[in-house]
Amino acid sequence: MTTTPLPFPRRRFGETSRPDLWWLQPAAIALGFAVYIAYATWAAFQGEHYRFGPYLSPFYSPELFGSPESFFGPKPDWWPAILPFSAAFLILWIPGGFRFTCYYYRGAYYKAFAADPPACAVGEPRTKYEGENTFPLILQNVHRYFLYLSIGIIAMLAFDVWQALWFTDPATGGKSLGLGVGTLVLALNVVLLSSYTFGCHSLRHLVGGRIDHLSKEPARFAAYKCVSCLNRRHMRWAWLSLFWVGFSDLYVRLCSMGIWSDWRIF
Repeated sequence: MTTTPLPFPRRRFGETSRPDLWWLQPAAIALGFAVYIAYATWAAFQGEHYRFGPYLSPFYSPELFGSPESFFGPKPDWWPAILPFSAAFLILWIPGGFRFTCYYYRGAYYKAFAADPPACAVGEPRTKYEGENTFPLILQNVHRYFLYLSIGIIAMLAFDVWQALWFTDPATGGKSLGLGVGTLVLALNVVLLSSYTFGCHSLRHLVGGRIDHLSKEPARFAAYKCVSCLNRRHMRWAWLSLFWVGFSDLYVRLCSMGIWSDWRIF
């Protein structure tokens, strides 16, 4: 049987026969990323208004240095004097790196910012694909290591929710159990971030990879099903958690500035 190769003409950049508004999704993603990155960068450089009562902004947690409430006290002596200091600089690189190397996000921002490709069945700018063995895709292979660090961040954020349940009595100076709207905001932030983090593709591989018969490993099989359940909605958790972690910082910031009032439920 003989075969005849069929020519496959390469599309010019942006060329497509799609009649739909294919550019709308990457444009919306680019706008969403741009707004979040601009706000997060601005908030990180502020270095203030990240605490209100028992609430700590997730952009600054864990607070290693920066205030009397931090783990190691005020700004460290080894910090270069010519550089601005913010407690957020010491920890934001962890969730930032985790999202930057995320399997979902890389596809989203490649389409949105690099147009590589702009969308399915749309001409892209490059002439060949070399996989994850060359720059910049080779950098994505560190995703699993950011996963380990991000799980630690989740644990610290959960501890912050516990701290957010204890309010200082202005009359006695003692602490008493309570619940404020800010407590719920920070608690929901942990739920959404956990749903995104524990649905990670790398975690799914770590839990169920390299096993031929998962059914013979009941504990790992159960964990694999849980991670897979979250993984099926990974895109949804990614965007919900991104929005809410930004809103959580905004909530604490505006309460600290006296613009918003935190309503105490009890």
